[in-house]
Amino acid sequence: MRRLPWGRAVVVGGSYAGLVTARVLADFFDEVVVMERDPVDEGTGSHPGAPQGYHAHAMLARGGEILEKLFPGLREELREAGAPVFDYGEGIDFLLPAGTAPRTRTGVRIQTFTRDELERRLRRRVLGLPRVTLMASTSCAGLLRDGRGRVSGVTYRQEGSSAQPYGTVELGADLVVDASGRSSSLERWLGELGITVPAKRTVKAKVTYTSMNFDRPDEGHPAFFIAYQMLFAPRVSRAGVLLAVEGGRWTCSLFGFQQQPPTDDDGYLEFARSLGNPHLAEQLARRSTQESTHRYTNADNQWRPYHSVKGWPDGLVAVGDAVCVFNPVYGQGLTVAAMEAELLHGMLARRRTAGRAPDGVARDFQRRVGRLVLAPWTLSTNADLMWDPRQRAAGARFSHWYNSRLFRVAVKDPAVWSRFVRVVNMTASPAVLFHPAVAAKVLATAWSGGAAGR
Repeated sequence: MRRLPWGRAVVVGGSYAGLVTARVLADFFDEVVVMERDPVDEGTGSHPGAPQGYHAHAMLARGGEILEKLFPGLREELREAGAPVFDYGEGIDFLLPAGTAPRTRTGVRIQTFTRDELERRLRRRVLGLPRVTLMASTSCAGLLRDGRGRVSGVTYRQEGSSAQPYGTVELGADLVVDASGRSSSLERWLGELGITVPAKRTVKAKVTYTSMNFDRPDEGHPAFFIAYQMLFAPRVSRAGVLLAVEGGRWTCSLFGFQQQPPTDDDGYLEFARSLGNPHLAEQLARRSTQESTHRYTNADNQWRPYHSVKGWPDGLVAVGDAVCVFNPVYGQGLTVAAMEAELLHGMLARRRTAGRAPDGVARDFQRRVGRLVLAPWTLSTNADLMWDPRQRAAGARFSHWYNSRLFRVAVKDPAVWSRFVRVVNMTASPAVLFHPAVAAKVLATAWSGGAAGR
């Protein structure tokens, strides 16, 4: 069957979610335009429009697998730059609320690196594709709509352009993707088209991050690549993570619920020493060089329910933080965006194989994104709701009760810990933690009067 020509796709936002989506679209469209408001180029890493880019990022195993399919050889490329690859169970010193997790092989392979390095390498690869064009220093101003009611392009402004000193310029497209992040204007643009979006769901995290990179000498390197202490309501209100990253460095992020880990060197080290996992402070105390310290306070969960919009226009999809922002402490955002890109690739591939145009994909895709987001949203928000007694819904209370006892089992049972690792890394459904063999151990712990907590 003859393949129909697909013309132009426009991706609004050239950060991580926009880049992986542009990579997918380049398989199907004759031209992919990445429209980015910041003055980026192929050498730019994490740019000023992504303030969380300075902090520790976790690419969960599922996300890493998807990226390797979209960008073959990326894992090895990062490894050669010094980003380690290791088994999650063997390479992490993980302090759960009930004690230290077993150090055991899990079969879950992960890699740690900075957001800056990941984004730089993705941007170089994406902009090197012959069908991809970057429009930097360009702000999307709104959506165009044709006589059939579908989105048919965007309007934009280019900063510092003498060719368009006033007003906006129109750019037609067969598909528009909003990947502009938490500051997205899509709700307003849809409102201008007469489309109402239900109220955004917000769950306050009230968590502050303070992070720095510092040297990680080869000599005397500890027997782990990640040292972690997790936040857990209501008792563990201070936490942190230490990640081995490229360039012979550590990235350290310290977390505080309703408190701000200090940015000065002495205060930063003292906060790390207050944690139950001593490895963060031990490595900080050894540092001989360090980079700037950064603080991030906007860590709330936010979900724009585009999946339930009545009359969602064809020709428009939204991905990444433009749809759902997670509390970064759970490390879900990068992986969810990769899963959305994988979903879009599959839907477009089926259309192309059938010799059909991309019309009709948008509504179905947005509904599927709603289903995809539900599980990580529930995990993140159930944990955050437990900080506030006034918001503890029945589901959050049960999840907290079950997890607190599951952790007591996991610290003594490597098989249960391995199940937890697979769920956290999105390579297994949360249902595996409720398997009868696991639930029986959890209930036995409850009946014996065990209670988690530190």
